Amino acid sequence: MTSTHSNRWLLLLTVGAGLLLITLDNSVLYTALPTLTRELGASAAQGLWIINAYPLVMAGLLLGAGTLGDRVGHRRMFLVGLVLFGLASLCAAFAPSAGALIAARAFLAVGAAAMMPATLALIRVTFEDERERNIAIAIWGSLSVVGAALGPIVGGFLLGHFWWGSVFLINVPVVVVAFFATLVVAPKIAGDPSQPWDVVSSLQALVALSALVIAIKEMAHAGSSWVTPVAAFGIAVVAATVFTRRQLRMTYPLLDFSIFRNNAFLSGTFAAAFSLFAIGGVELATTQRFQLVEGWTPLEAGLLVSIAALGSLPTAILGGAYLHVIGLRFLIAGGMAVGSVSILLATYGIDHGLGWLIAGLFLMGAGVGACMSVASTAIMGNAPVHRAGMASSVEEVSYEFGSLFAVTILGSLLAYLYTVNVILPDGSPIIASDNMAAAIEAANAMAGGGNSLRSAASTAFDNAYIVVLYTAAAVLAAGSVVTAVLLRDYGPGSESSAYQTVH
Repeated sequence: MTSTHSNRWLLLLTVGAGLLLITLDNSVLYTALPTLTRELGASAAQGLWIINAYPLVMAGLLLGAGTLGDRVGHRRMFLVGLVLFGLASLCAAFAPSAGALIAARAFLAVGAAAMMPATLALIRVTFEDERERNIAIAIWGSLSVVGAALGPIVGGFLLGHFWWGSVFLINVPVVVVAFFATLVVAPKIAGDPSQPWDVVSSLQALVALSALVIAIKEMAHAGSSWVTPVAAFGIAVVAATVFTRRQLRMTYPLLDFSIFRNNAFLSGTFAAAFSLFAIGGVELATTQRFQLVEGWTPLEAGLLVSIAALGSLPTAILGGAYLHVIGLRFLIAGGMAVGSVSILLATYGIDHGLGWLIAGLFLMGAGVGACMSVASTAIMGNAPVHRAGMASSVEEVSYEFGSLFAVTILGSLLAYLYTVNVILPDGSPIIASDNMAAAIEAANAMAGGGNSLRSAASTAFDNAYIVVLYTAAAVLAAGSVVTAVLLRDYGPGSESSAYQTVH
């Protein structure tokens, strides 16, 4: 299969549709969460797990799925993933309880994990010309940002016109179209059956990541008992150690650690994780803030955070097109630096007008878009083609890791800071200190509308929101410094890929 294949751009469109589904389902519940919590009677912990189950399971399975794709073929993995994703979407749409929805979201993640490495690996093996491949991967990367931004909009629109299950049911027709399109346009490149598939390592990775997330989440609510977070962290350390030792002994490891010696590859993984952490956290906190404090509809809140995607699209495409001129260093490190400063600008808008917040979100998208568009190129271009599945898995684990920890750390931080800092007026029910949604319900039930309670809760939530944004800005700033050092030899005109052609 060569880059002159007439279907290569149609292939990009098809796998892009699959990627949009995957990333959209990562963020579609940001605006839907208050509705889901109310309709299903979910607790605050269940609400976080409704969101977390999807990226958590997917991140744990991605490495195994990518290696399996190298073995059985990425076209086959993409098709299987589409089928699983469609079935899981149906289960989620008609889930009768919060627990059932969490299970359906985990099932959805299995399909996404099968699909996601295949999307980027198929691009890698189909586009041989480096500049064409850079543009294709940049488009792929921009779709990740668009999907993340479209999630809140799609969720908000559907919730305004249909029942909550429609946010999952919308996936089904896209899955059907993408499935038949894949049969027509995807290259039939056989996998390498000599490469074994190690399900044990995949499960070890899943256990390690799951335990780590539980530990961090429980730390925010540990109170006087630290048994659960300490135990979970211990399990994470043990599982990660066992996983690492197993990889170092294997001829065909699930994760070849030697690949991280390449500074461009390592910088790409850092950039993916830091960028998704920041953009995911800002989107989650912003949609929650404007719904709960300002009383916006889910659609209005979704449209607000979509401004970041508008900012990212031009810089993502231009970054891929001119990577060979500008170089990885300026696009990755510089993009994160712009994103960091822009988030600080957005915080200014809380007290000084919505225009400042909109400008900050747009510029954040521009910076992160430039960074993310070439982070994928830095990863895929610095791994051999026969390990394209593994490389794409590392790239997507980085994205999922960033998104997952945005929800876990920043979501928990938002809730924790509200709880410890809210000062309830006399006569307010104690439940109002649990979360902002509970405070609003309590205020609505009080005589006179509970204006003093509403004001106190809003002040506490806004203070927590600003701290969350500062944290996201600090993470991007740290990422900018780290990658600037790692990429000191990747300035203007430098080569971004160690493997230029298909071998």
